[in-house]
Amino acid sequence: MFCGFSIFCVILQSENKKNNLCIMSVLKTRELLVDVARKLFAKNGFENTSMNDIAVEANRGRRTLYTYFNSKEEVYLAVIQTELERLFERMEEVARKNISPEEKILQLIFAHLDVMKEAVYRNGNLRAEFFRDIWKVEAVRKNFDKNEINLFRRIMNEGIDKGVFDIRNVRLTSEITHYCLKGCEVPYIYGRYAAQSAEELYPYVRNIVYKHFCRNRNYN
Repeated sequence: MFCGFSIFCVILQSENKKNNLCIMSVLKTRELLVDVARKLFAKNGFENTSMNDIAVEANRGRRTLYTYFNSKEEVYLAVIQTELERLFERMEEVARKNISPEEKILQLIFAHLDVMKEAVYRNGNLRAEFFRDIWKVEAVRKNFDKNEINLFRRIMNEGIDKGVFDIRNVRLTSEITHYCLKGCEVPYIYGRYAAQSAEELYPYVRNIVYKHFCRNRNYN
């Protein structure tokens, strides 16, 4: 009986291993298709790239591509989602740093702006599509927006616990910070601020953070 149970466990482990490998293969294929599509969209533009182009460039059949995505629009949204995940990973890295809460807020702000700018310029012809179909992008951004607000809220609470921040309504302040930052994306990406660089802009953003968040307003 014990031997039979042992055989059953071995079979179960083998099946679990096969299932895990299958899941990894599916994820890897999807990541490949999204990355290939991103490069083609960046090079040729969304309108000038077909599902067949993506399948051929990825060295996969059209049937495989349609197994993962029902349309080119779905592929496009997956590309945007991947870029947003990359941005949030960068922000999570900042949040894990062993630095002061006020410095975390500042670094989160510039991480957001810099990665967004990198994403837009890295994707060439896709950036025009990004700004043209902003409502389509907004639909994909919902989860990112929610996660970023929660991240700001977490750091603000950390600052309050450490006696650094004086914020009466953390929920509202984190939402305002997020949406203000969101509104800064386009002018920052296209260099429309009077400041010529992030380094030049930094003291002004720091002034806002210290003036409105911190107990001690003296940061010099």
